[in-house]
Amino acid sequence: MDIEQKQAEHIEFFVKQASALKGSALTSVIVEATSHPSLFAFSEILSVPSVLELEGTENSVYLDLLRLFAHGTWSDYKSIAGRLPQLVSAQALKLKQLTVLTLADTSKVLPYDQLMQELDVTNVRELEDFLINECMYVGIVRGKLDQLKRCFEVQFAAGRDLRPGQLGNMLQTLTDWLTTSDNLLVSIQEKIKWADTMSESDRKHRKEVEERVDEVKKSLSLKETTPYWLR
Repeated sequence: MDIEQKQAEHIEFFVKQASALKGSALTSVIVEATSHPSLFAFSEILSVPSVLELEGTENSVYLDLLRLFAHGTWSDYKSIAGRLPQLVSAQALKLKQLTVLTLADTSKVLPYDQLMQELDVTNVRELEDFLINECMYVGIVRGKLDQLKRCFEVQFAAGRDLRPGQLGNMLQTLTDWLTTSDNLLVSIQEKIKWADTMSESDRKHRKEVEERVDEVKKSLSLKETTPYWLR
C-alpha cells in the first residue's frame, strides 16, 4: 500500500473521530493524530467544524497545535512552545519529519549544517540515521546522502498541507505561466509564419534566377548556332 493511500485512510479515520466529538473531547483526538507515525496531512481535520469551534475556548491551544503540524516546523514550535501543550516524543519526531518536508520543498540540495540546525541534531551520524530511518524508510522522502559534500540531495518529497492563501498564490503562478506559454506559442507561430513567408519568397526568387539563367543560356545557344554573317 503506497503512502498516498495510507494517508487517505488515516485522514478519513480521524475526520470521522473529530466529527463525532466536541470541546475537550477533541483534545485526545488531536494528540493522537499529531502523534500517528503514518499521518503527515492535517488540513482535512482542521476543516472539521467542531475542531474549528475550539477557537477562543480554553482548548484553543490544541487547535493551534494542529495548525502547527499542518503548516509549521520544529523551529516554529520552539518559538511558541510556551503557548502550546508540551509535545510527547512521537509528536516531536513527527514535527521534525514535517520540517524535512518543508525544507525539501524549498531546495533539492539540503546542506547538513542547515538540517542539523533546523532539527536540533548535534552530529552528522545522528542526522544521517534520522534521514534514513525516520524519513526515507518511512517513504516521505527519497534522496542521496553525500558525505563528501555534506548534503542531502532530494529526489522526492511528499507534499505538506497548503497554508491559508497559498492555493491562491499557486493558482496565480499557474495563470501567469499559462499566459507566458500562450504568448510564447503566439511568438513561435509568428516566427514559423515569417519563416514560411521567407521560404516562399526565396522559392520565387530562385525560380526567377533560374528563369533568367535559362534565358541567358538560350540566348548564348542561339548566338552559337547563328552564322556569323547573320548576327
